[in-house]
Amino acid sequence: MEFFLQNVINALQWGSFYALIALGYSMVYSILMLFNFTHGDIFMTGAYIGFGVATALLILTASLALPGWLLLIVTIIISMILTSFLGIIVERVGYRPLRDAPRASAAITGLMIGIILETGNLAVLGAQRLSFPALIETVTYDLGGVYFTNKKILIVGVSLLMMLMLHAFIRKSRWGMAMRAMSYDYQVVPLMGVSLNIIAPMTFAIGSALAAAAGILYGMAYPVLDPYMGILLGWKSFVAAILGGRGSILGAALAGFMLGFIEIFTAMIFPSTFRDLIAYSIILLILTFRPYGFFGQPYSTQLRL
Repeated sequence: MEFFLQNVINALQWGSFYALIALGYSMVYSILMLFNFTHGDIFMTGAYIGFGVATALLILTASLALPGWLLLIVTIIISMILTSFLGIIVERVGYRPLRDAPRASAAITGLMIGIILETGNLAVLGAQRLSFPALIETVTYDLGGVYFTNKKILIVGVSLLMMLMLHAFIRKSRWGMAMRAMSYDYQVVPLMGVSLNIIAPMTFAIGSALAAAAGILYGMAYPVLDPYMGILLGWKSFVAAILGGRGSILGAALAGFMLGFIEIFTAMIFPSTFRDLIAYSIILLILTFRPYGFFGQPYSTQLRL
């Protein structure tokens, strides 16, 4: 039982990363009906921006002895803001000119922008991996033989808080209502006075900010950063977004956590080399019976092929 609960905690942490990144995929696809394949590299860039912000804060406040949790909050906020501007630039430069183009062109553009971010990172910072600054000291707790750290609690708690805040924004705010309307029919809603040139950048900004938060939390849990860290996590989070259902914030979050649980418990039962094979065979089976995902439904809006 202790071993099982230990893996539950690990799965919650791992699923938090998938869920936060999957939200960005789901939001963009919901409104623009295109796959933002740059999103995994925006997660990577957000982690590096967080590294730079955290390092600068540690240097500037070295004589003030500020608490680590305060530095972490400031790091997350500044990094989310900066990365949201990156998302706006990606939408304006990369995707807006291709808004009416075939979706394959937009998908290829996203992949190319991701490569630009990766190689730009290599050109500026080099190929050496970086260690994310330890803003807070790790404290380990023992609860009946189950070990967990304050960082794991923080990662899961912050992730859930951001998901709830996003859900409240989408459901309660005026802009959230406009985003939901745009996701239903992005061609008709602009005729009613809601500008797609405002909603689309906002969507990219929010998704990129969440990816930056995921990057910082990932850096806390696994301190080694490298320019290609977003590729695999990005693709797996994309799978979670599809599994959750088009445009469903709840679905993307639940599917992200589900994917984390499947991977962790598959590795617990079978050899780790079979983890991805078994995990994604399970997801393939689910999508066979639920092709629109958990909360997705067929929409009348015709896809651009």
